[in-house]
Amino acid sequence: MIRIVLAEDQQLLLGALGALLDLEEDMEVVGKANNGEEVLALVKKEMPDICLMDIEMPVMTGLDAAEQLRNHSCKVVILTTFARPGYFERAKNAGVSGYMLKDSPSEDLVHSIRQIMRGKRVYSPELIDLAFSEENPLTNREIEVMKLLAEGRTTKSIAKELFLSNGTVRNYISIILDKLEVDNRIEAIAKVNEKGWLK
Repeated sequence: MIRIVLAEDQQLLLGALGALLDLEEDMEVVGKANNGEEVLALVKKEMPDICLMDIEMPVMTGLDAAEQLRNHSCKVVILTTFARPGYFERAKNAGVSGYMLKDSPSEDLVHSIRQIMRGKRVYSPELIDLAFSEENPLTNREIEVMKLLAEGRTTKSIAKELFLSNGTVRNYISIILDKLEVDNRIEAIAKVNEKGWLK
């Protein structure tokens, strides 16, 4: 029997997913959580084989929870509406066993869970295409600057935080705008959020 814990903040979806998986003879949903923090507690308590979770949840995201479960015996599968390359990249780095889109057919999900239990990794084909077509063009330092920009920080405040001169920060911002092919900071923030490159 494959023991499964679900984490999803939309109650309707959580119930439907639980009912769907419980119909399978070799699967049993042993716990349901509404956020990443709850799922960590449930995984410790129930010791499931699979943890199926959403990304966008309150308190703690699915990606944060996945990173904390990296060395746990429970195999993490991300189930999300977001085909963002940044999310996919971070999930892969966290060692997740699967990354599926919520609009995948239910039989695909069930089949994927069985594949993962056999030691395979399963990623939605759309995500693999996206990952190859859109890699994050920003360096780690540029991402740091971008994160602070997204918080609404001024050039001066960013310079102080990162121990840089104001001129250096302005240069970074100029390079970021060029790389993202946008005209201003607002457009830059919108683009990196849409792509999931700050996560």
